[in-house]
Parts: sequence; C-alpha cells; structure tokens
Amino acid sequence: MRWTLKPKPEATQVGFMKEALQVDDIVAMLLLQRGIDNYDDAKTFFRPSFEDLHDPFLMKDMDKAVARIEKAMAKGENILVYGDYDVDGTSSVALLSSYLKTRIHTVATYIPDRYDEGYGISYKGIDFAHDNDFSLIVTLDCGVKALDKVAYANQKGIDFIICDHHRPGDKLPDAVAVLDPKRTDCEYPFKELCGCGVGFKLISALAYNQGQSPEDLVEYLDLVATAIGADIVPIVGENRALAYMGLQVINTNPRPGMKAIIAEVKKDELTITDVVFIIAPRINAAGRMKHGNHAVTLLTETDFNLAVEYAVDIDQFNTDRRETDKRITEEALLQIEENNEQEGFTTVVYKDSWHKGVIGIVASRLIETYYRPTLVFTKSGDKLAASARSVSGFDVYNALEACSEHIEQFGGHKYAAGLTLLPENYEAFKTKFESVVKETIDPKLLTPELKVDLEIELNDINSKLLRIIRQFAQFGPGNMTPVFMSQNIKDTGYGKCVGEDDKHIRFTATQSFSDKIVCIGFGLGDKIDLIKNRRPFSIAYSIDENHWNGNVSLQLKVKDIKE
Repeated sequence: MRWTLKPKPEATQVGFMKEALQVDDIVAMLLLQRGIDNYDDAKTFFRPSFEDLHDPFLMKDMDKAVARIEKAMAKGENILVYGDYDVDGTSSVALLSSYLKTRIHTVATYIPDRYDEGYGISYKGIDFAHDNDFSLIVTLDCGVKALDKVAYANQKGIDFIICDHHRPGDKLPDAVAVLDPKRTDCEYPFKELCGCGVGFKLISALAYNQGQSPEDLVEYLDLVATAIGADIVPIVGENRALAYMGLQVINTNPRPGMKAIIAEVKKDELTITDVVFIIAPRINAAGRMKHGNHAVTLLTETDFNLAVEYAVDIDQFNTDRRETDKRITEEALLQIEENNEQEGFTTVVYKDSWHKGVIGIVASRLIETYYRPTLVFTKSGDKLAASARSVSGFDVYNALEACSEHIEQFGGHKYAAGLTLLPENYEAFKTKFESVVKETIDPKLLTPELKVDLEIELNDINSKLLRIIRQFAQFGPGNMTPVFMSQNIKDTGYGKCVGEDDKHIRFTATQSFSDKIVCIGFGLGDKIDLIKNRRPFSIAYSIDENHWNGNVSLQLKVKDIKE
C-alpha cells in the first residue's frame, strides 16, 4: 500500500479551532481536514438535526412532481411506485409507497426482475402499468437515462415522474418531472443524495403541502439511513444529517421489517458500518438471488410476526448469496491465472453460467486480489451483462463511455457501473477497455492507497481522544474513520501471528518512553518479519477498544506496517 499523508492544517487555523472549541491539536486538525473551520460548522457536524436539511422545493421540477401526484390523489388515479432491485431502490419504493398509502389506497409497487428485465425501467413494467390502469409511474433510483422507455409510456397515456441520483445523459426523458440533483440545471445545494434520499425529499415536499415538516416523517429515516450506507454515497452535508437521525430510528424504533433483520444482532447500538455489513446485504440478497419484491414486502410489513417470517427467507437468500459469490470468485481467479492475465491495467472475466445477482460482489472481490478496474460478465438472455467496479481515484463510468461503440446500454457511478453488450462485441470491448484505462489511468492508482490523517506519537493516544473521535461518526466516504501513523515503533518481543492460517498479527507496541499499547492487524500476518528482533518500524492505524473478560482497554487496529 502507498501511504498518503493528508496536508497538515495551518498553525493559525489550528490555534483558532482550539480556542473556539476548547479541544486539543489533534481534534482541531481532524476537524479542519474535514472542512470544519468554525464553531457553527462544528456544532452541525457533532449534532446533526432537521435544521440541516434543505428545502425540497429547491430541487428542479419538485413543484411539478408534487402537483402531478396531488392531482393523481385528488382524482383517485392508480399510482405505480417503481424502483430498482438493490437496497437503494427497494428502500426507496418502501418509503414512497408507505407514505402514499397513508393518504390514498390506489398505490402499488413494482420492482423489475433482475434476470428477465434487467436494470431500471423496463418495457414489461410499462406494459404491466398499462394493463392494470396505472396512469402515473413514479420511479426511484432509476430512469434518468430511459428516454425510449418514457416515450413508450407516453404513447400509452402513462405519465412519469423520475426520482434518480445517477448522472444524466445529454438529454432528459420527456417526463412530467425529473428529480435528480445531478442535473446540470438543478440548483439544489447538495448533489450527493442517494435514490432514497431523493425519495425522502419528495415526500417532504408532499408533506409540506399538508402543513407538515420533515420532523413528521422521522419514521421513514431508517430506510434512508440504510440506503445511504448501502449505496456508499458521501456521508457529508445532508447525507450526514439523514444518516445520523436515521440511525437513531434504527436503534430506538425501527419499522417491523428492520427490527426483524436486526433481532439476532448482539449489539447495543448499530452504526452505519453495521448497516452496510448486516442489514444491507440481507435486503440486497432478495434482488440478487430471488426477487426484489421480497425486500419491499419485508420493509413495508407492519406486523412484526409476519416480518420475522419474511426475514427468515431473506436471511436464507443471503446465505445462498455468500456461497455463490465465493464459488464464482474462485472460478474467476482461476480463469485469470489460466489465461495468464495477471498483468495489464484491467481485469475482465466472463462465464455464461455465473449468477448475475452476485457479479458485482465478485468484481469487488477481484479488486482485493488484483487492484485495477474490473468487469465481471455473464450471460443475460441473448446478451452479456457485466458489473464494473473501480479503484480509488479512477472514473470507470468515463472509461465505459469511451467504449460506448461496443456497448448496448450502461449506467452507474464513478466507481460502480453496469452494462450490457452483444456477445460478438465482447472481445472488441475487452481490448478497447484495456486500451482506454491504460491511456487514462495514473499508474500509481493501481497500488492501493491508504490515506493517513495525521502522524502522532503513541503518548498522544488516550481514552478521551477515542471518545471524541467516536463523536465524528457516522463514518463513511467523505468522513472516514481517522487513520494515524506513528514511526520508530518497536514490538516488546512477543508479537505473533494469530487466527486461521496465521492470517493476522498481534503485538504490543512501544515508542521511546511511551506506554505499551496492544495492536491487532487483520490480514497482516505476512508482515511478521518486519516487527521481529526489536527492529523499528512504522504503523498506520485507527484507535479502538478491546473488550475482554469484562475489561476494556485501548487497542490499535493496524492497517499496514512498513520498515
């Protein structure tokens, strides 16, 4: 790994923050690195609230969307709430449909089948709406590039309202309203909402017309926080406030479906990290292994006993998903070795029998081994479908755009995208993708980067510092857990490998005349020789606690070790 030490804030700024907040140098510098340079910003950072949310009507077309939905409700029109099959999509559908059903009964939901219909709006979904007399479709987490589909719906007399957060194309669909903060003509102050976040802004606007405020919608924030965590959007600004308040709902009064998922989790308080690794994979597994409808059913269920039954099914989907992605990852790694494709600037693999629902996970797993932009293809009907994942700092969406002559359809983000192409174009695409990445990527991006906030001494570490750092949560993109580095560290002589196959390392660190502190490095067992014989070394780490036999002590979670 290459360690990148973030720039140190200016001494005058640090002094100002120390005085304003009555904190020490380390805390002041961590805040400044996060763009917090005054008391008011710090108050917002540490105590997010509804006051931090922007007026939903600042979003382009919000007035049109609200007017059309109000008209549909007044006339008793049938409204179809349509969303993608991942966590963001299914959470969004659960959110909007639940809200609308508190006001009208002519609401239904639709999640496209991942295998039969693919990502986003489908002709089959529009036909379903037409056959069942739906005159309005509201999409969430998809649709901003669906020009042909919306035109098809218009021919059938069906109106569209699109709520999306993906990057639009050069032209927008001919919909009644297109809510997307990434529209170039949208002046909404915060651009990084997830799909469920856009959905929350929509119900906030609808509630405003009823004399309500966002505080009256707090029960929906468990869904928003889950989508924020699952979709890996920056946890800054409005997302931070929504995640912070949504976690409070998850930990105090979650909806029955959420409560059923976390019932077996032996933790007093869940964090956004727990949402990412415990709640989100289970919700996602429905769309990956069976159908996204299962997730919506669970998330909208009001009877806890029924929710528990649905959660059991969801948990089984997740177990099946884990087994499937493990097997496919092993097959993909073997394919890379057999084809002697370990070198190069990209990883592109394909097998027609691979499960479409897990190829995105497999792509992420391959990046753990071969750190470069990665695509995993499988057969989908008469076409090939792929999930793309990228390395930090490289925009895979732009790379795919440069290969568009070989692609049927694509969409996504800087670091994750999906695409389809014809089988006969696979080899040409693979060659072009390698060429584009080779020409545009900075070679250093092919080595994993470890961003280090500050260099500190072991004597700087104490329980008070950890207590304040924990108030920086919720952690995620844009506000990662602080990482520190310390040099001239020595092991007391008892460091050893631990865990299955000696994968991990455990040692006790000292530095000059500092107190001893226990360190654990997961996946760093191969670094054992660096700490032997009392040789000095450097560590990059986060500060944590170790709970053992009722005792609590400070511990460093080591991320890397260097000579």
